[in-house]
Order: sequence, then structure tokens, then C-alpha cells
Amino acid sequence: MATITFITGGARSGKSSFAQRLAEQQSKQPVYLATARIWDEDFARRVKRHQDDRDDRWQTVEEEKELSKHDFHRQTVLMDCVTLWLTNFFHDSDYQIEVALEAAQAEWQKFIEQDMNLIVVSNELGMGVHPENEMARKFADLQGWMNQHIARQAKTVYLMVSGIEVKIKG
Repeated sequence: MATITFITGGARSGKSSFAQRLAEQQSKQPVYLATARIWDEDFARRVKRHQDDRDDRWQTVEEEKELSKHDFHRQTVLMDCVTLWLTNFFHDSDYQIEVALEAAQAEWQKFIEQDMNLIVVSNELGMGVHPENEMARKFADLQGWMNQHIARQAKTVYLMVSGIEVKIKG
């Protein structure tokens, strides 16, 4: 079973940088598990910036949804991030929140059966502006429910605030 460190917070709160430092402290060869789909040029630039932040110690695995199909046994894995991973389920389920949540939770359970050190980055969408449209509200709900699911299973949980990690569990 995975040992989970969950890192959550708002946009540009320092989540990914903190998670990367943790992974580098815990392993000489950490794995970066990238869950993003490249939707447009702006997003491609953001992905490139994240790639440039990592040196040659890192192995990168790109996986949009099926995390459990990869063998991460006895490795330190940084999954960045739950939000982008959930977006893929939400989109592929035609924005049906219950279908997306059920599929994501089922895949998550298979994924964490592996004996690995797992550092997970997510977003706290519910702490920002209340979403204006129905689809965005549904996704904020989906994100919140999945964050709760992961945080319950995590050994350690951090909330990032303005680049400062606040340990809230463990």
C-alpha cells in the first residue's frame, strides 16, 4: 500500500515546488507522474515550465487517467496533479459528476495498492471565487470530494499558503 503525502492549496501557492523538494529529499531518482492533457498553447507553455524545473535525476511518466497501469513499486512518485487528472475523467464522462467521481475513485484505489512513496499535488478550488457557471460548480464539487477521499488515506497532509507549507495532518 502506498504511503501518501497530500499537498493542497490555491493556484500559485507553491504546491509543486514544495512537492518537488520533498521528492528530491526522499529519493535520488524520483518519478514525476504528469497527468495533464495539453489543451492549448498556453497550457503547453505551463507544462514546459514545469519540465524545465526538473533536472536529470527525474524520470517522467505521462498518464492522463490510468495511473495503476504503471509499475511504481518501491519508488518515490510525485503525482502532479489531481485536478488535471480529474479534469480528464470529467471531460470523458460528458461532465457527469457522479460517473467521473466513481471512475476516478476506482482508479485511485487500484493505483495506491502499490508499495510506493506517493506525493500528491491538488488544488483547493472551494477556497476561491464561487464558480459562475454550473459546469465549473460541478467540477469544484468533484475536486472537493476527491480531495477529501485522498486526504483521508494520506499519512501526511500539507496546505500551501503563499509559498509556506502548513502541516494539517500527520
